[in-house]
Amino acid sequence: MHTSELDLREMLSFKPRGGSMSFLGQRIYLTDLFSQGVQRMELCQTLGPEITKSIVIRAGFAKGWLVAERIKRQMPEAWAEARKGKLGPLLSSMYGFGEVLSSQRRDGIEQKPLVDSYFVGLYEAEQQLRMHGLADETVCWEHIGFASGYVSNVEQRTVYFVETECQARGDQYCHLMGNYVEEWGDEITPLLPFYNGISNESVATQFSKMLKWDASLPQSLQVKIKDSLRASSDDGGSPVSTSYVMRSLLDMAANVAKVPTSVMVTGESGVGKEKLVRFIHDQSPRKDKPFVAINCGALAETLLENELFGHSKGAFTSANNVKVGLIESANGGTLFLDEVGELSPAMQVKLLRVLQERELRKVGDIGTIKVDIRVISATNKNLEQAVETGAFRQDLYYRLKVIELVIPPLRERREDILPLCRFFLNRFNDTLAKNFTGFNHRAADLLLNYGWPGNVRELANAIERAAVLGSNAQIQPQDLPQEIRDVVPPPSTADGIRALHEVERDYILSVMDKLDHNKSLAADKLGMSVATLYRKLKEYSAHDETEN
Repeated sequence: MHTSELDLREMLSFKPRGGSMSFLGQRIYLTDLFSQGVQRMELCQTLGPEITKSIVIRAGFAKGWLVAERIKRQMPEAWAEARKGKLGPLLSSMYGFGEVLSSQRRDGIEQKPLVDSYFVGLYEAEQQLRMHGLADETVCWEHIGFASGYVSNVEQRTVYFVETECQARGDQYCHLMGNYVEEWGDEITPLLPFYNGISNESVATQFSKMLKWDASLPQSLQVKIKDSLRASSDDGGSPVSTSYVMRSLLDMAANVAKVPTSVMVTGESGVGKEKLVRFIHDQSPRKDKPFVAINCGALAETLLENELFGHSKGAFTSANNVKVGLIESANGGTLFLDEVGELSPAMQVKLLRVLQERELRKVGDIGTIKVDIRVISATNKNLEQAVETGAFRQDLYYRLKVIELVIPPLRERREDILPLCRFFLNRFNDTLAKNFTGFNHRAADLLLNYGWPGNVRELANAIERAAVLGSNAQIQPQDLPQEIRDVVPPPSTADGIRALHEVERDYILSVMDKLDHNKSLAADKLGMSVATLYRKLKEYSAHDETEN
């Protein structure tokens, strides 16, 4: 599954001061496998296994139905994907039920299950094996209930799931199948008493008056789910992004791609300008035509002219044949001029003529050739300033910059940092034959707080280094480059407006923890004397003792 753009920590919301946490906007509480298993065992001993099984299945049905209802009411774009069957397996993994190996929908096929899914590591199966050993029957009661409730809401028809194979029973997988109640055969008969008539309609009626739907769910969460679903079928042409500013930029780029207007892409070095240019080409009517890229700063002026325009036979001593230039090669497609700010004044004049007349003249030729090209340029220079100083022609500048797309630096779109980290980690897992599962939370915090002067290119290099050197299941802080490890997390207002002395206290203590309580080094980093630091730490210690 390609769900790297959606991370559990991004869907969880913690409010430690209020003692609450939420998942997908609904308040939850943490439990563990063992204590939850003890509770289930106690229920079985007190009420009997059949009543307990019915309670667990029906409660799971309500839980799955409510999750679907939340998505439907709060996240309409994600709901459209849920209707296609793409969101259920993702939510199952995110809720900690287990890993989805495969999940298929078979709409419109009679006498076949509507949903057919295989799992490994479902928590109820693991719970059984840890506490009681092999079971005689399938045990994933909550999960078949959850799947039934969720799909019932999605379909607006009651759907029941059955578990035909279970790892707790010694099977290789946990195999779950779901179908409309009225289309099930004899397979569902033994389970019907446990569902006890619960249905999409009965749950909707039961909860219609109880639930108060709030508007507190972050808009960014819908974007993240939408993007993670897009990633499952994306061919890699779209830049990885979850931030609002980048999603808006990509939407603009997609609109611009439909027309042959000249576009200038600007931004700092390493932000991904060429990636955006390729995205525009791939979204355009010219996507099946040539895409020709040239780095204007990589060639001398004489070579650049020859590369761009080509030459006729005999144009110079070694010109034994006609050479087709890059502009002519891009006929019908897209010509990408990278680092266009490096063009010499003479080349600027010649390029301007191509843009104005849509024709070119080869080196050493007297005739012209008509060309149909879409020109996209990119630069990390301030061309407006270059125009003012006379280093760049004003008329060419405005020809190239009919539409300007500005890619913000990574430090201004920090929401993209972790999705990009996971994207590159997955890539290096494949290319380096590694099996990293993600990032240690301390490593993630360092990545989020680093300034990234080299932007996405620097981030990719940092993740490659970590993938090469890492030896744990997760990327650890020590796997990252030194400049990233030296970052001290800044104070924030995540918990609201706080007194300045409280912010100072938390910041100093975080620096001490970051520097392994080296007071001399911490005092130097904080810009205070060691004596002042000792005094403040003593005050903090005395305060904590008073509080306790």
